[in-house]
Amino acid sequence: MIQFEHVSKRYRQRGDALKDLNFEVKAGEMVFLTGHSGAGKSTLLRLIGLFERPTRGRVTVNGRDLGRLSRRQIPGHRREIGMVFQDHRLLPGHSVFDNVALPLMAAGMHQREIGKRVRAALDQVGLLRFEAMLPMSLSSGEQQRVGIARAVVGRPLVILADEPTGNLDPSLSREIFQLFERFHQVGVSLLIATHNLDLVAAMGHRTLRLHQGRLVADSGKC
Repeated sequence: MIQFEHVSKRYRQRGDALKDLNFEVKAGEMVFLTGHSGAGKSTLLRLIGLFERPTRGRVTVNGRDLGRLSRRQIPGHRREIGMVFQDHRLLPGHSVFDNVALPLMAAGMHQREIGKRVRAALDQVGLLRFEAMLPMSLSSGEQQRVGIARAVVGRPLVILADEPTGNLDPSLSREIFQLFERFHQVGVSLLIATHNLDLVAAMGHRTLRLHQGRLVADSGKC
């Protein structure tokens, strides 16, 4: 599903963010990405979403070499990926329904199908009754659930989450991780960057640990 082969990323001002990464996330696998602030977790996710390109090496997603994709092919690639962010990135002047519908509208989907998919996604995260409300009227945990509904509404092959519980208390963090577990159980691949080591240990899934841009531990390897 996701494969990194000798991948490095260097910035002119900051130097190496990632150094010679080699790993594979299999289809349907749920993997946590850990490491200190600045270890390269967000950069790694950005390479998968093609918000950045590697300086060296090859990134493959669902059998597709991302280095061979043109700019015109990037939107199609991103439609296969659901992104969840720490700061939600919701549009405050638009309803919960409209925020979740954005990826489908951008893809030109018919309005009737959009309605079905949005309500199904909101139902999955327990927010169907809030579809007409504005995001700012919801709690932080509920706003993050809206972000997750937006990530899954397009029925992506993989979900990438960048510190999705960074602003939440332990109880809400557990709820969000349990939501991710539900998507994993129906075959979605997940790669979740997080500092929450206690929850990661409790979940019992494979963990990749970065340190100064290098992959220093992989619990999936003997």
